[in-house]
Amino acid sequence: MPSEPLKRPPSRVGALARRIAIDVTPLRTSRDYRLLWSAQLISEAGHQITIVALFVQVYRLTGSPAAVGLIGLVQIVPLILSSIGGGSIVDAVDRRKLLVLSQFGFAIASGILLAGALMDRPPLALIYGAAALTAGLSGIDSPTRSAMIPRLVGRELLPAAVALNQVMWQTTSIVGPAIGGIVVVKLGLPWAYGIDVITYGATLGAAILMRPMPPTRDEGEDAATGWAAIKAGFHYLKGRRVLQSTFYIDLVAMVFGLPRALFVILAATQFHRGAEVVGFLFAAPAAGALIGALTAGWVGGIRHQGRAVIWAVAAWGAGIFAFGVVGANLWLGLFFLAVAGAADVISAVFRSTILQLSVPDSLRGRLSGIHILVVTGGPRLGDFEAGLVAQAFTPTVSVVSGGLLCVVGAAVLALTVPEFRRYHAGGRT
Repeated sequence: MPSEPLKRPPSRVGALARRIAIDVTPLRTSRDYRLLWSAQLISEAGHQITIVALFVQVYRLTGSPAAVGLIGLVQIVPLILSSIGGGSIVDAVDRRKLLVLSQFGFAIASGILLAGALMDRPPLALIYGAAALTAGLSGIDSPTRSAMIPRLVGRELLPAAVALNQVMWQTTSIVGPAIGGIVVVKLGLPWAYGIDVITYGATLGAAILMRPMPPTRDEGEDAATGWAAIKAGFHYLKGRRVLQSTFYIDLVAMVFGLPRALFVILAATQFHRGAEVVGFLFAAPAAGALIGALTAGWVGGIRHQGRAVIWAVAAWGAGIFAFGVVGANLWLGLFFLAVAGAADVISAVFRSTILQLSVPDSLRGRLSGIHILVVTGGPRLGDFEAGLVAQAFTPTVSVVSGGLLCVVGAAVLALTVPEFRRYHAGGRT
């Protein structure tokens, strides 16, 4: 009687690969999540092209680091207002309809930039105004998309969906700036802004195809509106020091550690290259973040999520510091930016997971609004801070000091908020 073939034991390498590989189950199981995720790959790539074009255009017009940094400052006020007020709107109306309206608004803002680029020398006020409009719209659009995810994929698949979102964001942050730098050099600023206008059609189409997502409320909860709804969101944060700490530590990382406003200046003065290198500098952190997100299958097994965030932010700061001291070595600089980006995406996955799992759906829009304000407002404040320090000292001093302050800030938070350092999945926020 022939013997049965021996079954090979599972390969250790294969088991390790399955453990670290990203979980794509949310894309397989949720049609609407798949639509949204795929469309954002296109729309966000177009938006990233505009970010590069915006910095290049202002620097060409002014030659001033402070003027480039001012882009972030003019965006912060509308972002604050829309993020705080928009969160209550997200919780009160159909989130799919909000997504549709925001795409129309983004296309209009990019259309204004396109009109300005077609002028010989557009007024700075026009450029700053369009940038402010985009920021204001993002204060509603981003919380809308963030608050939709838990209902699209369910609680169990949320960490995987957060990691997949990071893959999408980082992919667009690589492709968009890299293409943007080339488009600006080869075709000109109007083409960059025009591409952005067209790509918003992808998310608009996906939103139209998605199912409605009307607001929900917990049993017995009153339907707060207006200022009362906004206060309810901030009241939820009261006493929740772990949740507050996820906001504080990201502010430290983005305000001091993100030198993107200096990329256009560093490309010319430190690396002696053109606008195409600006795109590479923007893309490098995203490349590292993409690798980090694609290998983030292990994050679901981490229980001490607060500690993971602290170490990730410290690693981000160390990477930015190293980027600041490489001199004219472009490739080494890109490598350290990639290392910083990989650390940042791990921080983002854990911070988003802590937020989404600890907040009821009826408050997710408002808390997501506060979260988005921090995530998108921090870099804009960072643009202004980096530009001012570079103007007062040098771009290198701005980068190096920012990286060091990130490491110090993470250490201070770990010492002053021990419950954040000790926080584990399922613990009190």
